[in-house]
Amino acid sequence: MRRTLASAAAVALVLPGAALAHAKLLVAVPGVQSEVAVGPATVTLEFDQQVTAFADSIVVRTATGEIVSAPAATRPGDGRYVEAPLLRPLPVGAYTVRWRELTSDGHVGSGVFTFGVGVAPPPPSEAYGASGPSWTDDAIRWASFVGLALLLGGLGFRLLVLPAVVPASLERRFFAVAGIGAVGTIEAGIAAFVMRAEDALQLPFADLLYGDLSPLAYDTRFGLAFVAMSLGYAVVAALLFLGWLLDRREPLWGAFVVGLGFASGFSLSGHSAVEPNSSWLSELADWVHLSAAALWVGGLVMLAVLVRAAPPELRRSAFLGFSRLATLLIGAIVAAGVYLSVQRLPRLSDLWSEGYGQVLLVKLALVSAALAWGALHHFVVRPRLERGAWEGGLRRSLVGESAIGVAVLLVAAVLVNSAPPALPEPGPGVAAVARR
Repeated sequence: MRRTLASAAAVALVLPGAALAHAKLLVAVPGVQSEVAVGPATVTLEFDQQVTAFADSIVVRTATGEIVSAPAATRPGDGRYVEAPLLRPLPVGAYTVRWRELTSDGHVGSGVFTFGVGVAPPPPSEAYGASGPSWTDDAIRWASFVGLALLLGGLGFRLLVLPAVVPASLERRFFAVAGIGAVGTIEAGIAAFVMRAEDALQLPFADLLYGDLSPLAYDTRFGLAFVAMSLGYAVVAALLFLGWLLDRREPLWGAFVVGLGFASGFSLSGHSAVEPNSSWLSELADWVHLSAAALWVGGLVMLAVLVRAAPPELRRSAFLGFSRLATLLIGAIVAAGVYLSVQRLPRLSDLWSEGYGQVLLVKLALVSAALAWGALHHFVVRPRLERGAWEGGLRRSLVGESAIGVAVLLVAAVLVNSAPPALPEPGPGVAAVARR
């Protein structure tokens, strides 16, 4: 088994190196994501090897899509440079550069970046021609949230609710659920980045292997969050595996703390970080909201999985322990959710007149249903369990509540990819006060 895992790791390390053996963009003039005072006369790209240029190897467009570049060609005497003269002096504004080239190995490399003349350039994900999020982006974000819930919720349930020693069958179930969550979080993150890159580069999926994704990875909040979270959750997966291998709790605590910390990547790259009225408080509230929801939904799934495998006394104590934890989590979800809703919806009417508000209403309806279901467990089932009775249909009820929680994560994914309503323009009086 260990030899198989080692072989798989070796293949995973070797294949990307072989696949990426193509021309690499070294320097662009004007620079990638740069702001220049005066528009250039020529756009020049320098690669690390000889390339073949097409007429459309460099296409420069204005923010409205007008092409302002002439056909491109390699520099005479040095095929590492591809140049495209501009048709006219560029006025103040943002510009998108899309490029492609043919290397000696027969692969066509592509890329996109932006620059600004007298203004800050937009991120590559907002380059001209880039498409916005689609239902597939929503599905991938949902998969990320579900994976995060299974991982963090499973770890939280094991460490905060269950005793230190549990039956071997239950321990196997825990590691199965948390392991699926770890793999799902990493793989969904990779898929989300690739799909965002496909939207920005406007390339067929098969051509992305030879696309230059570095501007997206290092010049956007989303890309930086992807890189950090991929590394972070790889560490979490390693700690989880170590906990299983050594049969110790210490690595699980490390995985839990690191996993919670890197969940902030969603908040630092989402609406709470980029909207005009965002602040550190909105980022913190978003992280609390997401983390508490992941712990709650993932804990519900773990509790439903536990009911059949655990002895009656352990089932009872686990339900009562999670009921106490869920009360705190729901309080954090509601408090952070109310703050974020007020911040993102400047007018009450936005709830029914704006698309973002309508999706939020659906989420609130599902959350209300889940809270009502949880209240039934808390106020009706819990007293019976405390008296020593056991509810035979509790597992089915927990599965139903878990399903609603997963549906909440789906609507949350759609909400993350939706644009909040624009803030109202300040009136003349407010503007005058602001200038003083």
